[in-house]
Amino acid sequence: MKNNKIVVGITHGDINSISYEVIIKALMDNRILDSYIPVVYGSPKVAAYHRKALNIDNFSFNTVKSPEEANAKRANIINCIDEDVRVELGKSTSYAGKASIEALEIATQDLADGKIDVLVTGPINKYNIQSDKFQYAGHTDFLESRFDTEGALMFMINQYFRIGVLTAHIPLSKVPEYITRDSVMRKVRIMNQSLIKDFGIRKPRIAVLGLNPHAGDNGVIGDEEQKEIVPALDALREENILAFGPFPADGFFGSGHFSRFDGILAMYHDQGLIPFKSMDYHGGVNFTAGLPIIRTSPAHGTAFELAGKDQASPESLRHAIYLACDIFAARNGFAELTANPLKSYDISDL
Repeated sequence: MKNNKIVVGITHGDINSISYEVIIKALMDNRILDSYIPVVYGSPKVAAYHRKALNIDNFSFNTVKSPEEANAKRANIINCIDEDVRVELGKSTSYAGKASIEALEIATQDLADGKIDVLVTGPINKYNIQSDKFQYAGHTDFLESRFDTEGALMFMINQYFRIGVLTAHIPLSKVPEYITRDSVMRKVRIMNQSLIKDFGIRKPRIAVLGLNPHAGDNGVIGDEEQKEIVPALDALREENILAFGPFPADGFFGSGHFSRFDGILAMYHDQGLIPFKSMDYHGGVNFTAGLPIIRTSPAHGTAFELAGKDQASPESLRHAIYLACDIFAARNGFAELTANPLKSYDISDL
């Protein structure tokens, strides 16, 4: 922290996408500058290009070489890429992918070194980021590797619910092989701990969805529920974790049953994200739970078709900044509360 303000690192994502538009629009909100110190990892040249394309003349970045130089009252930017950069609005290019990764690597190093407090990542294109040096499906896989953590959780947060996905960016045909007793237990544990430590919920109630239609109908439509999910939930309850299910996804969301739970674990990407984005497309946030650091991102992608048209909403990125900082404060509060616990005694010793 600097001057009691949380330092927020923001990576610029894909330079040909809407990422700079939503970053600039979000940082034009003085409420963010009053509370936090934003440091964008990107390119002043690319930022200027986007400002011109969007006809924004009442905003500018303060260029710095490191977060330590950041102005506490300005939106700051660190140049991370070659000055000969070429912006091609709306196009997926190999250079844009390279620029995405260069900014991400510098930002994560600063995060690891404690120079920034939280990380908010701009949207990237999962195809153009691939190279000999970067072979991850996305931010989550990269951050797991970078911070030597196994089994982080993609945790989607909006005003209606918190949804984690057991399998994220893998082909649908491969999902069933990942649905195991151990994987369900591991993801629920991560969610439970995050709800306690990051969201201040003392005893979370977690709903687990089934994989198959009607949650398998007692084995008539698939047996993953009976063989893997139910045994996992039984074992979790023995650990004093309040995990319930498996619930048929259609009825669970259609009936409003989700409102009774603090967290929801979906079995695969679209099972969780379709209801999530249907309920709140612009305000949702992607949070990576289970990491030693704090990372959020807007819940939307690159939206190349909107690049440079002044049509992108900054709401999701703004919420991502706020959520990252709320979690930072919650973790600090949790650490203080649990730093010196009262000594426990066996009643037989009294």
